[in-house]
Amino acid sequence: MTKKDLGLLILILVVGAIVAIINPRFLLPINLANTSNLIGLFGILSIGQAFVIITGGIELSVGSVVALLGTLFIDFIAVRGMGWPIAFVLILVLGAIIGLAHGWLITRLKLQPFVVTLCGLLIYRGVARFYTADGTAGFAFGQNFPDLEFLTAGRSWGVPNSFFALIVIAVVMWVVLHRSVFGRYLYAIGKNEEAAKYSGIRTGRVVMAAYVICGVLTALSAIYFAMYTRSISPASHGQFYELYAIAAAVLGGFSLRGGEGSLIGVILGTVLLQELQNLVNLLGIPSSLNFAVMGGVILIGVLVDQQWGVFRARRRMVDAARKGAVGAAAE
Repeated sequence: MTKKDLGLLILILVVGAIVAIINPRFLLPINLANTSNLIGLFGILSIGQAFVIITGGIELSVGSVVALLGTLFIDFIAVRGMGWPIAFVLILVLGAIIGLAHGWLITRLKLQPFVVTLCGLLIYRGVARFYTADGTAGFAFGQNFPDLEFLTAGRSWGVPNSFFALIVIAVVMWVVLHRSVFGRYLYAIGKNEEAAKYSGIRTGRVVMAAYVICGVLTALSAIYFAMYTRSISPASHGQFYELYAIAAAVLGGFSLRGGEGSLIGVILGTVLLQELQNLVNLLGIPSSLNFAVMGGVILIGVLVDQQWGVFRARRRMVDAARKGAVGAAAE
């Protein structure tokens, strides 16, 4: 755990303590369970976003992808009678294809990630709305899938299974990011893509792989969100979810310039965001201010990241000057 992660953990505990003192309902088991469920849902989404951000990219279409793939998943199992395991795998494959397409456009055609994913944001939501004729995708009355519902929306020992899924995915992705050659390549590309390329790293393939990982995790979260809401209106479902994911990554120490961040930080950033959302609800703050809170959190996170970078650069200069002075005195 880095110093940033430790500071974020302390902030989470302090905010939680203040909210619990102001409104004791914060510590009720039902509230903690609901908050844990949302942490699981948004945490999976945020991890995928983090893998893109670390390369210096951005993924703005995740909310629209959640809407499109969630709509397709419900349609496959509730309307077309497809077995849910087959539909589950098919949605993950579609997520991988979307990520691969984004990565190809960015690495092969040299388009800006912002442009590619912004176009995706518009295209996927438009396709979802067209697919449902601007209607709603949902389950028929009495229609249920016990095994699927248990895995995605059920609870074990009082803890939502979505939270357990987040923990498993986080452990796997932590190993990938912090203990593998591929993870080191991601950091190298984020720091300096040209230098990484000249050092022998196939930067195009690595960046494409990052977008594929993001696509698969987004598809998985789309399934969880679909089973959580059980009804999807493509015009609004998943709207602004990309902001939640970006905010969680930024709060977790992932620099929008790329090359920095830890997976533990992403999880802590997600926890803090959902804690703040819970604070808004429990304190009776108008829900219309949710996005204002989100924007403020992102701004503060970027400012802290920028100032921390300036501070570290100055400290390195001071240390170098001291070593130079000591070396000169020794001579």
